[in-house]
Amino acid sequence: MIRHARVLPVLVLAPLLLTACGSEKAGDSGPSASASASAAGPAAAPGTREVASRARAMGVAPELVYVTEAPGFTLAQQSVGVLGDDGFSATWVDGETNALLRLAVDRGTITADTCPEQPVGDMSGEHTTCERDGDAWYRTGAGRHEYALSEEGHVVRVSAEKDAVPRDVLHAAALAAHRPDDTETDRLLPSAHPAPASPVERGDLPRYGDGAPDNHVDVGG
Repeated sequence: MIRHARVLPVLVLAPLLLTACGSEKAGDSGPSASASASAAGPAAAPGTREVASRARAMGVAPELVYVTEAPGFTLAQQSVGVLGDDGFSATWVDGETNALLRLAVDRGTITADTCPEQPVGDMSGEHTTCERDGDAWYRTGAGRHEYALSEEGHVVRVSAEKDAVPRDVLHAAALAAHRPDDTETDRLLPSAHPAPASPVERGDLPRYGDGAPDNHVDVGG
């Protein structure tokens, strides 16, 4: 069951482990590059360290941070926030129609048995229909539709109002969901070490003396 997101101020997305690929030339007597990489362990994805730092600063599990894209949609920075305990959510807005595309990632699983029990969006108690579409579930309910992809230990969901975003656009955005690199992280998540706010200058404080407010009243005032 999807839990409400706690939106954080201005904007965070998780370690992705990739297996290094290599090739072995004919006649090589030593281990291949691929074998060496495997022995050393999986390689971290670009941006892993930065994502982890920023995600933890806002209370999100780094591995649950994702980003997506869709033609005409731009990230609503203020929408980025925590979903449930340590999940992640963000919303993209169509600049022409103001349609909203929501990305939500949270721990859990989704199967043929549990799919109908999980509401689309935040509308609990509504009837949900489920249809298998490749590796994803296409789900509808409460006037919304959603694509849900089950990953290892978590589910990636991309949803929208059914009459605002076509199914093919929703499907493409779901397939485009991925963990961010450094450049995407910089646009998606707020810095883990924001710059301190500048002090506000008060016009009633004199530049000399003990700094007490100047309450002098002019003649006639």
